[in-house]
Amino acid sequence: MKIAIVGAGIIGVTTAYELAHDGHEVTVLEQRSAAAEEASFANAGLLSPYLTTPCTIAGKPSPTAQRPWHTHTGIRLAQGAGLHELAWLWRWRRSHTPLSTLESLARYSRERTQAIAARHELDFDASTGRLLFFRTARQRAQYQPLLDWMREAGTAVQDMDADAARQVEPGLSPEAPLHSAVLLPHAVSGNCRLFAQILRQGMQGAGVQFVFNAQVTSLSSQPTGIWVDGEPDMRRFDAVVVCAGAASHTLLRPRGIRLPMAPVFGYSVSAPLREATHAPLTSALDVQEQITITRQGQRVRITGGAELGSPQAAHHHATLQKLYRAVNDWFPGGAQLSGPLQIWRGARPTLADGAPALGSTALPGIWLNTGHGAGGWALACGSARALADMLGQRAPEISVQGLEAQRF
Repeated sequence: MKIAIVGAGIIGVTTAYELAHDGHEVTVLEQRSAAAEEASFANAGLLSPYLTTPCTIAGKPSPTAQRPWHTHTGIRLAQGAGLHELAWLWRWRRSHTPLSTLESLARYSRERTQAIAARHELDFDASTGRLLFFRTARQRAQYQPLLDWMREAGTAVQDMDADAARQVEPGLSPEAPLHSAVLLPHAVSGNCRLFAQILRQGMQGAGVQFVFNAQVTSLSSQPTGIWVDGEPDMRRFDAVVVCAGAASHTLLRPRGIRLPMAPVFGYSVSAPLREATHAPLTSALDVQEQITITRQGQRVRITGGAELGSPQAAHHHATLQKLYRAVNDWFPGGAQLSGPLQIWRGARPTLADGAPALGSTALPGIWLNTGHGAGGWALACGSARALADMLGQRAPEISVQGLEAQRF
């Protein structure tokens, strides 16, 4: 089949890979001048387990037995937030995330990511292991239901006291406010943008066409195709897969597909490695602040924050200060914060129940793989393989029940 993919973020690139692997003729159209320039640009880099990624679970924090594992700590309203953002937030707080489906998809995706990396010898600054830091005994107790749930789902979970955690992470400050920790030994992290760019380069050499600076303005079905800004004629394809992140809503709404999507903005600070022995070896999560600290090659990346508002809103000074304090609290001297820093405020295109839209639509020939939110990197390779199987009229290797676009 001749297939168009709209969007060259990590979702679009991995979808192109899987479809090309199945023998399809693939064209990827991207409005920016390079791959992975938006939500995939400087994210936390966390792969599975999915449910320890900050800001992934929809709904209110709840003390009830049904949802005691909730890690959502609040989404702030930034400059430019209006009625659309308020309506989305209202729906987010009343939704339920399909936890089992997403955790299973993340494990499958991690395996696919590692298999692709091994097959093509891709070096994307990967590291293994994740430490969850608890500042108090109460925090640790509040997290226990989630940890029990993860164990039942087959995730390796190791409880540690502060001394054992410092053996795993020798750079951890002796003065850090650490009560206890949990090690997830099989967790994986890596540089999402680097992975996407290396994969894109390899695919271009193998015949996949990437068209950059191409603004897709509308979709067509019967016949299936796309309109690109500045081009007089429609480009025809056998199928179109929308992987356009926050732009998906704009493309689909005129065709009657309404996705309750909003860009939830988060922050990252990428700093040069200062002293390797003082920097993290694993990916670390400050549970209280929902901040991650991860080494990616010769850099340390600190990520956190969640806000709704305009893409042009000013950086929130208080959130950035939290990121700086976190790395200084846990790994002082590991990152060079006084030199040039990459400070990024990026959108996580998030659907109201915290899960992506994956599969066919009511429009013939139009498919979706979008709305992954904070878990785009964690779910990318698995979502891409499942989408390719469905488009090829095969049952995916794992269940994607609850991720259908028609659920909205």
